[in-house]
Amino acid sequence: MSTALLLVDVQRNMLGAPEPVPHAGPVGAAIEACLDRAREAGWTVVHVRNNGGDGDPDAAGTAGWELVHPVRDGEHVVDKHRCDAFEGTPLGRLIPSSATVVLVGMQSEHCIRETALGALGRGHAVQLVRGAHATYDHDEPAAEVSARVERELAGAGVEVVEPDRTGCRG
Repeated sequence: MSTALLLVDVQRNMLGAPEPVPHAGPVGAAIEACLDRAREAGWTVVHVRNNGGDGDPDAAGTAGWELVHPVRDGEHVVDKHRCDAFEGTPLGRLIPSSATVVLVGMQSEHCIRETALGALGRGHAVQLVRGAHATYDHDEPAAEVSARVERELAGAGVEVVEPDRTGCRG
């Protein structure tokens, strides 16, 4: 069985100035550890990039839209306009139907949640790496939002794993 790492919206506007997510440093380090592990293990690696509208911090072509990690030969970039990275993109064709999908990235309650549910709906086993996804503070602190999303997704069939369970170490 193969494994695919999806780096969902790991873009400069989320992890860098002027408004990074809370705990951007540790979250970024956890994501980078997962990416390093995936590359070492020969997993399929897909960088999913959100394309915001005019004036958004991730509008196409802006500094905030740029990916945090350079894309290596053999890795894929998928541009999306919706929360579910599978919807309206070629992502489903890049991941073997039997592959386990490992998710890291932004934002827990939006694109991570919807992409996890989209992968489950396509029959994939899905793992969400704790500490390697995040969001912003809203009506509740960001950490509480991420924990709530983990509980919801676990109830839907996603395996929420500690970084060392996937070989991702921060």
